[in-house]
Amino acid sequence: MLDRFVLDSFALMALLQDEPGASQVQRLLQRAARGECELFMTVLNLGEVLYTVESRRGLQASQEMLAAIDQFPIEIVEVDRPMALSAARLKAAAGVGYADCFVGALAQHLGGTIVTGDPDFHRIEDVVSVQWLSSAGFE
Repeated sequence: MLDRFVLDSFALMALLQDEPGASQVQRLLQRAARGECELFMTVLNLGEVLYTVESRRGLQASQEMLAAIDQFPIEIVEVDRPMALSAARLKAAAGVGYADCFVGALAQHLGGTIVTGDPDFHRIEDVVSVQWLSSAGFE
């Protein structure tokens, strides 16, 4: 089975805004394009990226960003009842932001690793694997 990675909005924003960690996310996208790993993101976390871009740069920028994201080898996963219930359990247990809990729930469901630089994910490292974005990079 291929390695599975679940992108948090933090990871995608790092890439799209050329922030620290962007090169690491780019390498994952390249690996996914070659079929060496699988990338996932919930539609809820995609919404996080888009509302952030729209609030900072406007609707047109958000629409252009979505068109670019749609070209990436990332499977956007719909949120269903079981995922919402898993996210609720993570929220109750760890006190992580609710949107972040969907990242955790999807990673648990897929047996995948979260890719993020958001320090809030330290709270759930005991229940799901986290790959941290940093200037040092990861392989």
